[in-house]
Amino acid sequence: MRSVTKDNITEVFAAYFGDDTDPRTRELLIALAQHVHDFCRETNLTHDEWRKGLEFLEWAGRITSPERNEFVLLSDVLGMSSLVDMQHSVDGATSSSVLGPFHVSNPPPLAVGGDMKRDFEGEVLLVEGTVRDMDGNPIPHAKIDIWQTAPNGMYSSQDPDQDLHSFHGLMTADADGRYAFTTVRPVSYTVPDDGPVGEILRAAGRHPWRPSHLHYIVSSPGYRTLVTEVFPDDDPYLDQDTVFGVRDDLVMHYVPQPAGSFPDGFALSGQVTEAYSRVDFDLVLAPEET
Repeated sequence: MRSVTKDNITEVFAAYFGDDTDPRTRELLIALAQHVHDFCRETNLTHDEWRKGLEFLEWAGRITSPERNEFVLLSDVLGMSSLVDMQHSVDGATSSSVLGPFHVSNPPPLAVGGDMKRDFEGEVLLVEGTVRDMDGNPIPHAKIDIWQTAPNGMYSSQDPDQDLHSFHGLMTADADGRYAFTTVRPVSYTVPDDGPVGEILRAAGRHPWRPSHLHYIVSSPGYRTLVTEVFPDDDPYLDQDTVFGVRDDLVMHYVPQPAGSFPDGFALSGQVTEAYSRVDFDLVLAPEET
């Protein structure tokens, strides 16, 4: 088409699709072009700014590796990851929250009552809960993929001094849907800001901090897989999470426990003599068809 103008280029783009194009693909690409073209027109985007944007994407591609996905991080700090999560969370079920760029596949098995703290220093945290359906019934034998940072604020995939699977475990809930484990209390940490995403944060006057949290992926046949995070109510970054992951129902309370009160039935029973903290958090799954 010869008569393409700045006003009709979006319509011209939409007319280029073939008749056999998948309808959803067509819908998404046309909507994307519409918003990108509107952005260009509304901001009167310059050549230098356009080139800077392309260089940003090239940099993100160069820095991305199996251990660090800068595009996932970009989605997180722009709020896209959280927006998609919130659009597809189900009322009455535990809210979704961001997966993040540091999940490690094929974590080692972790028994109910098992330990992820190992020899790391820090306050012992005892975590218990039940996987339930939206009617409150326990879901037996649900799979729970659990991970967190080490006390230095780094995930294992970021830290050459950690085993790749440290602070990662795959648990099968018991017949009553119960899960339980011990770990070290998570800490607040910064997302990587030495790449292009860090430039965005600095340009916007934003910090790179995330509140401390535990990550979960929970699955069971007949239910929607839940990807979520759980945050303590006393974290200083709870109301300013740089990736917008906090939801009201994902905030829990660490309850201090006195020395000498650690219960039986855990891998660390008989070994924890000092004070520790305890948290109870149930995980509610939505049925698959919702």
